[in-house]
Amino acid sequence: MGLSKGEKKAAYFGKLENLLSSYKSIFIVNVDNVGSQQMHMIRRALRGDAEILMGKNTMVRRALKLLAPENPQYESLLPFVRGNVGFVFTNSDLKDIRENIISNRVAAPARAGALAPVDVFVPAGNTGMEPGMTSFFQALSIPTKIARGSIEITSDVHLVKVGDKVGASEATLLNKLNISPFTYGLSVVQIYDNGTTFSSSVLDITDEDLITRLMEGINAIASISLAANYLSLPAVPHITINLFKEILAISVATDYTITAAESIKELLANPEAMAAAAAAASASSATPAAGGAAAAAVVEEEEESDDDMGFGLFD
Repeated sequence: MGLSKGEKKAAYFGKLENLLSSYKSIFIVNVDNVGSQQMHMIRRALRGDAEILMGKNTMVRRALKLLAPENPQYESLLPFVRGNVGFVFTNSDLKDIRENIISNRVAAPARAGALAPVDVFVPAGNTGMEPGMTSFFQALSIPTKIARGSIEITSDVHLVKVGDKVGASEATLLNKLNISPFTYGLSVVQIYDNGTTFSSSVLDITDEDLITRLMEGINAIASISLAANYLSLPAVPHITINLFKEILAISVATDYTITAAESIKELLANPEAMAAAAAAASASSATPAAGGAAAAAVVEEEEESDDDMGFGLFD
């Protein structure tokens, strides 16, 4: 004898509670247009890494509300339990599981009334259909001609735009041409991890992105701190350097000497030494250029010498 309706609900609640306590992460996924055979394939692909649980949204919400008093973090799941959704429980790497979830897609024919998830184009070429179907193509404003006893589409046609409903005629044409323009599979609506819910796009953030954002924040705090004359940790290095510059300037301008100012004071006290240092620096920067010019001159002389050896004897 099968289980009663109440026993089935109790069993479902027990299973959901067990999964919630056993796994730290949950993918809330949309299952629109996903058939039972495809769902079986996805379950098999995730076996050992994740478990899928389907169920009526009313039952899921009721179960979450019953568990919420002792586990208030489950309340963050409630806003996303709407529409045709399911749950993928896992303790594995979130990026790997997401890739596994969204990669299992299958091609599907266009159905009348369905919203197109992508743009649909009909390519130019011979359709293999008899000339009697010409009026059908004309009704869809598709340019054709008769070639070798069959209808040929003369140019590519943008048949259905993304987001539009597929009409009965468009669906019939695509099926006759054996074009399956859509692919269906699970899509991630939201991710729950250790009590926090977030968008799937968060998984695309890299360590480099985090470091960049952190540095931008530190720089912004330092700038505001310096402009407002308010001490903050990010501003300390800038304040220290600015104070050191002021101390160095005072030391150079007065008889008070610090170690860092000694070399500057010596140069200021001996202008000839400063000029010699400047000349040495200028000479060292000019040496590579001079060497290059000399090498070019040598090459040029060699080329002229070669020319003389080749042709000068006959002048």
